[in-house]
Amino acid sequence: MRCPYCGSQDSQVRDSRPAEDGAAVRRRRVCPDCNGRFTTFERVQLRELNVLKKSGRRVPFDRDKLARSVEVAMRKRPVEHDRVERLITGLVRQLEQSGEQDISSDTIGEMVMDALKGLDDVAFVRFASVYRDFHEAKDFGDLIEELKTRERAGETGEPGEA
Repeated sequence: MRCPYCGSQDSQVRDSRPAEDGAAVRRRRVCPDCNGRFTTFERVQLRELNVLKKSGRRVPFDRDKLARSVEVAMRKRPVEHDRVERLITGLVRQLEQSGEQDISSDTIGEMVMDALKGLDDVAFVRFASVYRDFHEAKDFGDLIEELKTRERAGETGEPGEA
């Protein structure tokens, strides 16, 4: 692992333990060249995943890109970071366990929207506005109406459309 301070490739592990979310290993490292100390997190990857873009390109799945997208939607929302991290980890596990190596960006976007819908309506609207490429205020109104319909159906115990 490269040292973030001096760039040396020879960092040494001083301590390893499971991370708080249980889905990663937390490693404390020290660089023998500059004595810099830093922490890394290593996650188990069940399989290599590729994302099929709308353009037809195939790119490697990037957990960090997914996490950034979700975190942008969640910015300044009153949701604990642990819940957001569990949501992201759950999405990645679903993708890895799907049995597919190539997953369309549409599938990933729909999964994220479904997960955000259950966590925070504002984050859901933020993510959907980018994912669905909203162009006018009416697009937001339609999505808000969809949320209201879902809430009314949930209050009466009827299955809702989402």
